[in-house]
Amino acid sequence: MKKNIMNTKYIWLLVILLSFTACNEIEDVLEDNNITTTELPELTAGSANFSNYVSLGASFTAGYTDGAVFIAGQENSFPNILSKHFANAGGGAFTQPLMNDNTGGLLVGGTPVAAYRLVFTPETSVIRLNDLLAGLGTPVPPIITDAANNLGSSFNNVGVPGAKSFHLTFPGYGSLNPYFGRMASSPTATMLGDAASQNPTFFTLSEIGGNDVLAYATSGGIGMDQTGNFNPASYGSNDITDPTVFGQVFTGIVDQLTANGAQGVVANVPYITNLPYFTTVPNNALEIDATTAGQLTGFFQAVAGIFTQVLISQMVPPAQAQALASQYAIPFSEGKNRWIIDVPVTPANPLGFRQMTEDELLLLPIDQGALAQGYGSVALSNDVLQVLGLLQAGGTPTPQQGALVIGAVNGIDDVDALDSDELKSIKDATDAYNMVIESVAASKGLALVDFKGILEQASTIGIVSNGFTLNADLVTGGLVSLDGIHLTARGYSVMANEIMKAIDKTYGSNFEASGNLANVGDYPTNYSPSLQ
Repeated sequence: MKKNIMNTKYIWLLVILLSFTACNEIEDVLEDNNITTTELPELTAGSANFSNYVSLGASFTAGYTDGAVFIAGQENSFPNILSKHFANAGGGAFTQPLMNDNTGGLLVGGTPVAAYRLVFTPETSVIRLNDLLAGLGTPVPPIITDAANNLGSSFNNVGVPGAKSFHLTFPGYGSLNPYFGRMASSPTATMLGDAASQNPTFFTLSEIGGNDVLAYATSGGIGMDQTGNFNPASYGSNDITDPTVFGQVFTGIVDQLTANGAQGVVANVPYITNLPYFTTVPNNALEIDATTAGQLTGFFQAVAGIFTQVLISQMVPPAQAQALASQYAIPFSEGKNRWIIDVPVTPANPLGFRQMTEDELLLLPIDQGALAQGYGSVALSNDVLQVLGLLQAGGTPTPQQGALVIGAVNGIDDVDALDSDELKSIKDATDAYNMVIESVAASKGLALVDFKGILEQASTIGIVSNGFTLNADLVTGGLVSLDGIHLTARGYSVMANEIMKAIDKTYGSNFEASGNLANVGDYPTNYSPSLQ
């Protein structure tokens, strides 16, 4: 039933990116001499000591955006934004392992291991920078950052894309992840060790736990939920980390970071399925007219009838056979209908397909050209049409002909969707991780940022900041970058502001009250293809 599909992306996204730069222009205003101003208080750090700030985390901490790491994105990472504001309250220097260019690519020993960054144009929609330039006949800048060239220094920003919770304490992780390999202090170094060795006075520990469910989600749930397996060395790359393992690792990380009295901020894990990678392609986009709806309904009635006879031939009682096969008589109506997905074959669903439910999700990279050609519904061939004609004329198909009809069901593959069971696994793990994070933050007196609540707000009513309303829509929402998962520079400025608000609440600083939050309008929502 599974069909080969092309790797076409983003066809669904038929929006045109308006110029966000215009939103950053200073508007003319009328002077009103009667306006009174309130003098803001001087900035104070309260009890926080920002003299040596270290950030530890994964891709968000690194400034990953538009599917890549590159100089401009790193300079607009939320830790770098924070460091500029901390500098006004006693903060010291803040260093990052900057890439050598703005291509977004990465080499290891001259071999590309990470692709060029994503860009957007009205003509091409979302496309890799090198593909855009090649299509225009423009020279493609080479990737010149090679992770084999270790930078040989300690950096304040220890943000490593792809790192799961237990990777932070894994000796030699740099041999597995080139983003850490290029900045690791030694071949056997750990991310946590390199961060703690700098003796931070203040730290941020962000998105720990995100990657522990993200790879499972972006793979369509083809990994395993490892809840109950306490040995992460046995996990696959797309597996969900056991909550007990996460709890032990997270607690140990915070214990080591705070051992010398460091203060800090931790963030909880959002429901990643609220990100546009999972919400952009609707699951009810099979839009058909009344005639097609009738044909599809008739086809699936035929499937149910054929399978009823198959079951009866296998000595299943007729009433039981009809009841089991009736689930495949899927009705369709004029207008929008939900797609058909493949699911595991079970005694309750022996054919292994069904219609999607309201909560289930399609992934952004799904081939939408294939959807228009029957992927997610029915792939009809001339042979199948002949069998349907035979049935319509009252004939009885042979077992081989019946198999042709059932085989024409073209359900969406597991890699392109998240079903209800997979969504539950992601949510349950996220909730368990957050219980640990909140408990540890409270026991250590650390500031806690509710990124889960912030993303929920962004994905529903939007976030208003400095006159901008940001939401989680792909391309036009302003918060999430072109890869559908990581933030834009403007999104990272919102993240930095939420962290500063949490610091105010916990440590008595006054970044917000003194007017020292980041102005989100100073940060772009997209990067030009000409940035190289």
